[in-house]
Amino acid sequence: MFVDMEATEFKDFGKEMIDYVANYLENIRERRVLPTVEPGYLRPLIPDSAPAKPDKWEDVMRDIERVIMPGVTHWHSPRFHAYFPTGNSYPAIVADILSGAIACIGFSWIASPACTELEVVMLDWLGKMLDLPEEFLACSGGKGGGVIQGTASEATLVALLGAKARAIDRVKKEHPEMSDGDIVAKLVAYTSSQSHSSVERAGLLGGVIMRSVPPDDSNKLRGEALEKSIKEDLEAGLIPFYAVNTLGTTSSCTFDRLDEIGPVCNEYNVWLHVDAAYAGSAFICPEYRYLMKGIERADSFNFNPHKWMLVNFDCSAMWLKDPSWLVNAFNVDPLYLRHAQQGSAPDYRHWQIPLGRRFRSLKLWFVLRLYGVENLQAHIRKQIDLAHYFESLVRSDERFEITEEVIMGLVCFRLKDSNDVNEALLKRLNGRGETYFLRLAICSKFTEQEDIDISWKEIKETADEVLAKKN
Repeated sequence: MFVDMEATEFKDFGKEMIDYVANYLENIRERRVLPTVEPGYLRPLIPDSAPAKPDKWEDVMRDIERVIMPGVTHWHSPRFHAYFPTGNSYPAIVADILSGAIACIGFSWIASPACTELEVVMLDWLGKMLDLPEEFLACSGGKGGGVIQGTASEATLVALLGAKARAIDRVKKEHPEMSDGDIVAKLVAYTSSQSHSSVERAGLLGGVIMRSVPPDDSNKLRGEALEKSIKEDLEAGLIPFYAVNTLGTTSSCTFDRLDEIGPVCNEYNVWLHVDAAYAGSAFICPEYRYLMKGIERADSFNFNPHKWMLVNFDCSAMWLKDPSWLVNAFNVDPLYLRHAQQGSAPDYRHWQIPLGRRFRSLKLWFVLRLYGVENLQAHIRKQIDLAHYFESLVRSDERFEITEEVIMGLVCFRLKDSNDVNEALLKRLNGRGETYFLRLAICSKFTEQEDIDISWKEIKETADEVLAKKN
């Protein structure tokens, strides 16, 4: 006989978990950032197979600290400074509870109308917050609109596949004698050598040539360099069709010159995708929108609210001026998925690679309502201010140098010494487990100036040790 958890038991379990989560986050500063476990630590802590009879939820709660927490890297610690931030907030956590309770699979409008319609409106809200051109918004009455993807990597691939469909359609009209295979073999996409590795991977998955264009001395992709590459490929009989412009590169948070790249892409009929995965959140602040100058020339734009805008993973916002190229490329429409309202509202299964999708727009709705735009702007500005504070500490020590201009919440720095010495500094810092970074990013909403002071103290002391050992 099937035995389910009763509602009263669920309420007790849920209340206990809410208390645990709140205590965890409010006291996360006290936990070591980086775990000390070795690979394989977890298996000996749990049974070899699943229990035949139900465990008690109280036992599960006790095992969180015994089994899970020893192996957790605490991304929301105020002294976690690696990678880029990942969003987290109480409103988003509560929204995910509701999403889990509704548990719809919103692949089409009829599968859950609210799931589709809230997403359409939330992407319009968010687009207006960024001051995106109207052509990207569903409320404009045109072709454009937004969709929530799982990650920026997915958005890059989806845009590439849409661009591929558009290019095949265009070339076939010009050269009816060419087959799809003939065209695809000649397609070339472009990106900077500083772009995220997922861009190169999109080329591999899309089955096209992905050309890496060298950036300038400031690690920015420029229009002149892109045009040179396009001309070379045209002369070689190839077909340029897609380019990725990164606003806030992963390694150093530099910004490709969208204002130069846009006109080049438009002139040569190349689909321009803008990847602003991390930095895009800052564009809700008007003073940083100069970095997206030229966005009106893009075909698609993407950023991750789940990085810097307090929305829990996964929530990657993507806008397209003409989604029909995706719909046409991905449209497999079996009888069992058809419905009478097709065409009246988006069926988001045609805008993405998977069929199923969760009710992710709830997280945006809760976060935007319960924080408000001004509060979110204050969050972004505070983190950028903390980055500039750390920059000032680094500049105050003549042994160090800043390697890239600090614009967002990321500071790239090094000892004025060999790469080997800097690698030794990095390994020793991360080994201490009190701070963790490859370059210092402001990641946690809990980070305050005193946390930056502690991290800087760790850096200086570790630099003393490394330099003493060298000498």
